[in-house]
Order: sequence, then structure tokens, then C-alpha cells
Amino acid sequence: MTKEAELQRSKRLALSLLAAAAAVFVATSLAPRGFWVDGLRAISEAAMVGALADWFAVTALFRRVPIPFVSRHTAIIPANKPRIADNLAGFVEEKFLKPEALAAVILNTDPATGVANWLKEPANRGYLAGHLLQLLPEILATADDARIQQLLRDALNAAIGKLDLSRSLGTLLAGLTRDGRHQELLDDGMVALMGVVNQPATREMIAGQIAAWLKREHAAMELVLPTEWISENGAVMIAKALNNIMQDIAADRDHKLRQKFDGVVQRFLARLETNPAFLARGEEFKRYLRDGDTFNTYLKDLWGSVRDWIRADIASGQSRLGDGVTQASAWLSEELLRHPAMRASLNQHMAGMARTLAPAFSSFLTRHISDTVKAWDDQDMSRQIELNIGKDLQFIRVNGTLVGGMIGLALYLCAQLMEWLAR
Repeated sequence: MTKEAELQRSKRLALSLLAAAAAVFVATSLAPRGFWVDGLRAISEAAMVGALADWFAVTALFRRVPIPFVSRHTAIIPANKPRIADNLAGFVEEKFLKPEALAAVILNTDPATGVANWLKEPANRGYLAGHLLQLLPEILATADDARIQQLLRDALNAAIGKLDLSRSLGTLLAGLTRDGRHQELLDDGMVALMGVVNQPATREMIAGQIAAWLKREHAAMELVLPTEWISENGAVMIAKALNNIMQDIAADRDHKLRQKFDGVVQRFLARLETNPAFLARGEEFKRYLRDGDTFNTYLKDLWGSVRDWIRADIASGQSRLGDGVTQASAWLSEELLRHPAMRASLNQHMAGMARTLAPAFSSFLTRHISDTVKAWDDQDMSRQIELNIGKDLQFIRVNGTLVGGMIGLALYLCAQLMEWLAR
């Protein structure tokens, strides 16, 4: 049954009782007087008074009743629409949107556990991933590419502007050299150098350099000396000498060369953090990144590449993004269910967000409620309220008829008692 049908049925019930009371009144007015006849008449009179009074009270809420002197107090809801709108908005704000009330609801309902249990089901994870993949193309289609590119550029430029490249590089290298870690780099370098020196091509190159040196610096002696033998054995001797030196350095952690290497590294780190030339080069590099066409062109193309990749991934039918969402959802569910402290922390964070956002949200929602109600048509507003609560209000008319009749009976009996006592 529709709301309209229920309202009309309730009205017919109230009207039927009024008609019944009126019929009894007419019948008893025409009948010969007597104790029972007068009693029924008194009951019907009071019942009609109660029914009509409550009919007026209910009707006056929704529409104007043209009765002299009191008509200005009818159509209460349409006449007071602005005040009703403000009071309704205030009621919603006071009872439902207080920051502490929202935070208490979040903490009591434990949404973190609910999310974890929901994500525990594979079907729900697939449902979430599927809806995100359906939503992403719409977001990409409506996204302003120029604004996103500008946002990326502004964000990276701000990050670059705050970055002290020289000092940051010095700090990074200082961390890498802590506890002698840079000595491992020296060891690797020596191993690589020994490998190069021991290669036949390297020894041939050294021998060629020795032979060229003899021909250039000692041309006369070169004619009588075994140049080829000297150059080949000289190359071998140089390689062995370098190997011996490297082995000595590798075996001795306190070797002078290691100490000199330490000093060079420490001086370089100090220069990175304090030398004006290094600091200036860092600033120059930052300006190149911010203002250079190459970097800005890369940022411009970056968003386009990401957007095209997302679209292609979604269209492939085997989306890596979807798989990632599913896997991340499963991991989040497992972690939340495994760690109560994590769930409690998430609930606390959501409660904190509610406390922070509630005032602004409350103000927006209450203003929206008030403005929406004020914009309604007066008659349409009254009609909608009557459809929703009018059925219950009709029972006021029913009760008024019945209570009026009982009061009429009581008054009639009291009057008869007074007459009996007065005899």
C-alpha cells in the first residue's frame, strides 16, 4: 500500500467516527428524552467536539483553514518553513554531527576489523579491484592533463628547491664511508686494476709504450739494445710490481696508501659541505633541473606515458593494476587481522580524522539541509510531510473522538449525580 493510500484510509477512519458521532447526535436529538438517550447525546456531542477540534489541529499544520480570527494561525508548516529548515539543520548537527559523537561511533563500530574481514574474502577483493578499474578510465577521461603536469612540475620543483645537493651528497657519502666502508671500494678497485694489468692486451700496450719511449728518448741506444726483449720484460716487471703493491695494500689494513685514501675522502667530504664552489655547482645543477627544457619536457611526457600505460593495462584484460590492488587488499586484510594494535591505531586515526573534518562537514551539511528545505515549494513541502506522518496524525483525530466521547459520558454522569444529590 502506498503512502497516499494509507493516508486516505486513516482519514476515512477518523471521518467515519465523526460521522457516527453526528448520526448518534441527530438520532438522540429526535428521540424522546430519557436517561440513556440523554447520555448517548452527551457522548456524541463531546465526541464531535473532540473530533472537530483535533481535525482543526491536524489540518492547520498543513493548510490554511478559513475560520475567522484563527485562520492566521493555520498553515503552520508552510508559514514557518524557514524556521523549520534552520531548526531541522540544527537538530541534525547537534544530535548526529558533533565531532566527539562521530569519533565515538567509529571507535565503537571498529571499522578496521570490518574492512579486514570484508577484504578477507577473495570475491570482495576482486569486486574492489574491478570497480577501481572501471572508475580509472572515467577519472583519466575527465582529468585535466595540463593541470596534472603543472602539479607534477610544481611538486618536483619545490622538492628540488628544498634539496641541498652538495650537503646531501656529503651526508650520503659520509654514511657510505662510516666504519671504513670506503676501504671496501678501494679493495674492489685494486682487484679490478690487477685484473686489467694481468690481461695480455694490457701488457702488450705497456710493452709498446716502453718501446716507443726508447725510440723517442734513446734513439741511438735503441739500435744496439734488444728493444723488444726490454719492452716485453719491462711490461712483465711493471705488472708484477703493481700486483705486489696491490697485494701488500690488500693485506695491510694500516697501509700508508689506505691512510692517504682516508685523508683524501675526508677532505672531499668536508669540501662538499663547505666549499663555495661545490655549493655553487649544486645550485647550478638545481637551476638546470628546474629551468632546463630537457627536464621539463620529460615531466610533460611523464604523465602522458603513465596515463597511456594505465589505459593499456586496463584494456589488456589481465591488468597488473588489478592484480596489484587484489594482492595489496589481501596483504592489508592479513596484517590488520594479525595485529590488533594496527587495527586500534587505524581506528584512532579515523576517529581523529572525524574530529578534524566534522566541523567543516557539519557546517556544509547543515547549510545544505537548510538551503534545500527553504528552496522547496510551500505546498509540496507540506504534502511530503503529510504523506510521511499524516497517517499517524489522523489517529489524533480518532483518539480525540473517542476521548471526547468518554469525557462527555463522565460529565453527563457527574451532572446526573449532582441532580440526584440536589433532590
